Amino acid sequence: MSKVKFAIVGTGSIAPIHAQAISSIDDAALVAIYGRSAAKTQELAGKFNCDGYSDYQEMLKRTDINAVSVCTPNGLHAEFGIKAALAGKHVVIEKPIDITLEKADDLIKTCQKQGVKLGIIFQRRYSDGVIALKSLLEQGKLGKVNFAGCYTKLYRSQEYYDSSVSRRTWEIAGGGVLMNQDIHYIDMLQFLAGPIAEVTGYCGTFGHTGIEVEDTASAAVKFQSGVLGVIEGTTCAYPGLVSRIDIYGTEGSAVIENDMLTSVQLKSGYEYKVESSTENAGVSSPEISFECHQRQFQEMVTAFKNDMEPSINGLEGRKALEVILAIYKSAFTGTRVTLPLSDSLFLKELGKSGGFNSTI
Repeated sequence: MSKVKFAIVGTGSIAPIHAQAISSIDDAALVAIYGRSAAKTQELAGKFNCDGYSDYQEMLKRTDINAVSVCTPNGLHAEFGIKAALAGKHVVIEKPIDITLEKADDLIKTCQKQGVKLGIIFQRRYSDGVIALKSLLEQGKLGKVNFAGCYTKLYRSQEYYDSSVSRRTWEIAGGGVLMNQDIHYIDMLQFLAGPIAEVTGYCGTFGHTGIEVEDTASAAVKFQSGVLGVIEGTTCAYPGLVSRIDIYGTEGSAVIENDMLTSVQLKSGYEYKVESSTENAGVSSPEISFECHQRQFQEMVTAFKNDMEPSINGLEGRKALEVILAIYKSAFTGTRVTLPLSDSLFLKELGKSGGFNSTI
């Protein structure tokens, strides 16, 4: 194929970012958008000069569509992705892959069975700062890692949650700050420091009303390597503060702030900063740039054209979901939880209980 032709599912706030990213790539094209709101669908389709659809299955009948990018609420990701895979389309899912391991696994298996590729959007891995730190770690510049933590201190207003059930309910959102915001930094933490083996977590809802999901969470974590670490997240940090990853090793330390590698200090005496060329407004604000999405989409387009696996495929994208679910299970049961998880069945009881509150 000379160009990978995409369709987008959904017309929410992330859909225009996907549309911009796709439209900016020479060997990709956006040809269709599906949405439940006819007005929003036609508005977005008109902006990007493509066709708008109110019938998803009708859109999937188009033989010129090679890939479908799913930008629906979290709890619908696998449903729309599976339908696309069954129609023979490659699948791109905006994070998270879905909200349960069962649905995530169904999506992964369906894509494998249909012989189509599956990519999960974790665009922050493609920022200059993360790329630079990953290279330093692979070169052993920091020595043996002995601690790694991520801290996402954001602010979201009450109106942010009131505006959509996709942000405040277990059934649709699948979680709060961990599932919707901190998931990016949890993904980067494992990408940089390795897989997590166990968690002890706490979650609560402290700064917002009328939401089922957590707006604050913390967890002590232990990596498979034996290294210790921390995960913290909140949407109560007015007006939105720095999001950060710390990596400490036997030969030095490194800090990422808002996707930029702001500090590297080595025992050898060499100190430097790496400034990112990518924009980072989305870390402490709902507004985000499309540049890192563009980088990831370009990598996926190349993979689709050459019958290769995207670097963040379904199995890779599933990892952050599993860690988040483990934190939820730990907070709900009051116990330390080891990975891998066998299932997500505890979520039903969590949902019935009304979710987390300030007494947990």
